[in-house]
Parts: sequence; structure tokens; C-alpha cells
Amino acid sequence: MSLLNLESLQVSIGAVQAVRDVSLSLQAGECRALVGESGCGKSVTAMSLLGLMPGAAKTAAQQWQFAGRDMTQLTERDWRQLRGNQIAMIFQNPMTALDPTQTIGAQIAEPLRIHKGMSRRDAKMRAIALLERLAIANPAQRAEQYPFEFSGGMLQRAMIAMAVVCEPELLIADEPTTALDVTVQAEVLCLLQEMRESSGTAMLFITHDLGVVAEIADSVSVMYAGQTVESGSLNQVFSTEAHPYTQALKRAVPSLENPRPLEAIAGTPPDLRKPPTGCGFAARCSQRMAVCEQAPPPMSVGDDHLARCWLWHEDHPQRWREKEGFTKASVIGSSRS
Repeated sequence: MSLLNLESLQVSIGAVQAVRDVSLSLQAGECRALVGESGCGKSVTAMSLLGLMPGAAKTAAQQWQFAGRDMTQLTERDWRQLRGNQIAMIFQNPMTALDPTQTIGAQIAEPLRIHKGMSRRDAKMRAIALLERLAIANPAQRAEQYPFEFSGGMLQRAMIAMAVVCEPELLIADEPTTALDVTVQAEVLCLLQEMRESSGTAMLFITHDLGVVAEIADSVSVMYAGQTVESGSLNQVFSTEAHPYTQALKRAVPSLENPRPLEAIAGTPPDLRKPPTGCGFAARCSQRMAVCEQAPPPMSVGDDHLARCWLWHEDHPQRWREKEGFTKASVIGSSRS
């Protein structure tokens, strides 16, 4: 049984259809990367999973279960008990996510006092021990300092400490290495990997850096224009990428083994105030067909490998690329008339 099972998440904020059809599943201990360009709906998906969308947002899903619970039925009190305890999040910018008026130690200890009922002293000692584990020098002294006294890399470690202090079942990491130098980024990724392996925590890792994805993820979901356009194991998505958008993302990544000019993706993402009725990527796709004016459903490319693209519909055998690992696909859940 999956720890997280999300089917067809829809999120609208006013006139903006920020998330139009996102499905995710996560097993305990699994790391799934959520990738795509800025504005494709990754962070909105993450905030929805924590029940943190603003009041003006409307959220719906065909199915949404976490640890056996129906998440569509939770009250605000239920959400408060869940956040920081069973589900936690590492925010993209710790400088704005942390409270500048409280010490680092107090902020790390707070979830322990709220969710675990620890005394102030025990929670503080646990916070200091966690800072030490995260390679913060002089952790007892640092715990008494404020966010402005920490460097960017140290702030990110403090944010990680706050997120994992209650040993959550699911950790959402929203671009946790953005704005960090390469050395600090590698250290943060290593720490996250070690914690995931030691505690069995599942992780949803949000990023636009495919290099980071290759290093940390077990599975990948590619988002574009508020939709999941491809999903599968890391090997499937990276070695037998099926959606033209995934292919374009890979061509935009530099390679040391095969140096070549980077290829930018022509055009811009669609306006989600008036999203296209057909394939969201069609206007930028070099392989578009007349049928792309209709919305493609997710189609099977292989075992647990899905792509939302008409290239993989059984009615278009002339479009099939003979590529190792690909077999004839069929539509999942619907068919084209």
C-alpha cells in the first residue's frame, strides 16, 4: 500500500488553474522528484499536500490518501496535528520561512513541544543534538543565535533540522539547494539521503535541476502547465524519456561526457488563466500533430511508466520510435474516439 496516493489533483486560485491534473504516489522510503520549469505548478502541489493554500484557492482530487487517511475530509485541526509531525516541508527560502524574532534552537524545538509533548529542556537538547548531526559547529551556542546570524548553508541545515525533528513519514523538499554553492549543495543532498535511509522517510523532492534528480531520486514526475506529463522510475524517465517536454529538458542540460551547445525550449508556457484545451506543450513541440488539439490522457509506455502524449496512442503506430525498452502503448482509463 502506498504511503501517499494522489489522483487528479486540481487547484485553482481565482482565475488561474494552477494545477490541472496531477497524480502522485509514494512508497515509504521512496524519493520522488517533481521537476519542470518555474511556474508549472510544483510548489502549488507541495503546498496543497500540506493544506497550506490560501482561502481563495479551491482544491479537489479524485482520490487523496496519506497513511490510509482520506485527506479530503481533514479539518483545520487535523491539518495542524499533521503538519510538522507526519508531513513536513523544507521551504525554498529559509530566510523568509524562519521567524527572525526567535532563536534557531527555539524554532527547531517547537514542533517537539507541540506534537510530542516534550518539555522545553528536552526539546532544546534534542534540537542541539540535531544541529550537531547536521554538522553545525558549536551547536549549543548556535542554537541561541537568530537566523540573521547564520550563513545561507547553515540556514538551510537549520530548516532541514526543523523539518525532520519529529521524524515525519513524508518530507517535502521544495528546491532546498537553490542559491547554495556547489559544495554546500552536495553536503545538503548527502544529509537528506542519509536521513531518508536511516528513518525510512519518503521524500517529494521539488527541483528544476536534473543533475540533482539523477543523484537523489528513485522515481520522477515531470510537470508542465499544471499537469503531470510523464512519470516513471529514474531510469525510465532519464534513459527512455517518452514525452517531448522531458526530451527538451534533457537537451537543455550540459553534459561533460558529450559537450554540445545547449538547446533552449522555444516559446513560453501557456497562460493558465486560459489553459489550452488540448496538449499544453503542443505550441512548443516540434512533434505536434493535428490530434494534439485534443487533451491527451496518460498513456502507458512501459511498466509504471506513463506519458501524457498522443505519440504513444495505439492509433498512431507511424509515430512510434523504435527505442529499446519501449513497447506499444495503450490509453490508461480512456480511449480516443
